[in-house]
Amino acid sequence: MIPTIVATLIFWACLALVTYAYVGYPLLIWGLSRVVHRPAVPPAGDDAELPMVSLLIAAHNEEAVIEDRLRNALAMDYPPAKLEVVVSSDGSTDRTTEIVRRYAGRDVRLLDYVRRRGKAAVLNASVPELRGEIVMFSDANTQFDAAAARKLVRWLRDPEVGAACGEMVLADPRTGKNAESLYWKYETFLKQCEGRLGALLGASGGIYAIRKGVFTPIPEGTILDDFVIPLLAKLRHGTAIVYDSEAVAYEETAPELGSEFRRRCRIGAGGFQSLGLLWGLLHPRWGWTALAFASHKILRWLCPFFLIGLLVSNLVLVLSDSDSSYPAALAAQLAFYAISAVMAVVPARFRILKPLRLATMFTGMNLALLLGFWKWLRGSQQGVWQRTVRAAENADGVAR
Repeated sequence: MIPTIVATLIFWACLALVTYAYVGYPLLIWGLSRVVHRPAVPPAGDDAELPMVSLLIAAHNEEAVIEDRLRNALAMDYPPAKLEVVVSSDGSTDRTTEIVRRYAGRDVRLLDYVRRRGKAAVLNASVPELRGEIVMFSDANTQFDAAAARKLVRWLRDPEVGAACGEMVLADPRTGKNAESLYWKYETFLKQCEGRLGALLGASGGIYAIRKGVFTPIPEGTILDDFVIPLLAKLRHGTAIVYDSEAVAYEETAPELGSEFRRRCRIGAGGFQSLGLLWGLLHPRWGWTALAFASHKILRWLCPFFLIGLLVSNLVLVLSDSDSSYPAALAAQLAFYAISAVMAVVPARFRILKPLRLATMFTGMNLALLLGFWKWLRGSQQGVWQRTVRAAENADGVAR
């Protein structure tokens, strides 16, 4: 009797938590953003008041894309006298540093760290070397819209704003067309709602800016630097993080599913790692940020365990023959996972089956989080990033 009661409590608690994390919280945050929406307006100003900006691009073996990135950076609509472009090479062994040095005459600076230490360590070492009062972070495979820098910097005229995050648009590496998945649109929707409440959580590493004065060095093994840096500034200095959908950057999606799965495992490991630094944001004094951090991040990271609890407790209830509805619930769970497995191998050209791919996306994401938790627990996920092979390269990773 007691095991059945415990299994029943676990079943309904896990079902409620998963439902809240993926459905209830989005509805709640959308409703709150409509009711409590605080319209934010960037301070006005002209070119004479624009601050000095340092665009920092961390790179490791990016010879295939670094020249295009530099050309894009130099073409930004921002006064050249108030912009410096800096590439920090983290132990590159290809032609990355050679290519960057060609642009020395165009006010591009190279910080060449010969020994590979990981992105967090490179950022810590690079930021004090920058001349700008605003640091804009980006990746080697990201392309900015010409007005992106101006759009972000205008928010930082407000001394209460510590960081500004832009919008990342994903493109198919083969066709160049918009390739934003339903999941990406879902996450962007949450980001917009949280931004309206002043509860934005982190930034997209490809496009965000931070006031240099509030930058706090992060532990060298930090995995999610773009998540930790803005939130640590908020935690230490009380500054706001704003989201500007008009500041746009473009980036290719991973060309193969294995790369995307490894990226999600890394995000999972980094999420659990970040709790040691950011747990203070759960304090009620942080208001909507505390709600967003608990609901959007922590509960989401724990969903793999809730799903396991849901399945195991359902099995116990079926074996105990406690209620006729539990066998149907178990059958539904097993069918869902079976569909996930089948759709993972069905070619994407069958568009009529596209809605069923949501099951694969959901299952794969939670499996990646579970593996990420294991990597974090074992300490096997390092802060030294493994770059993704770009579309401009051959399958063996060699630049064309």
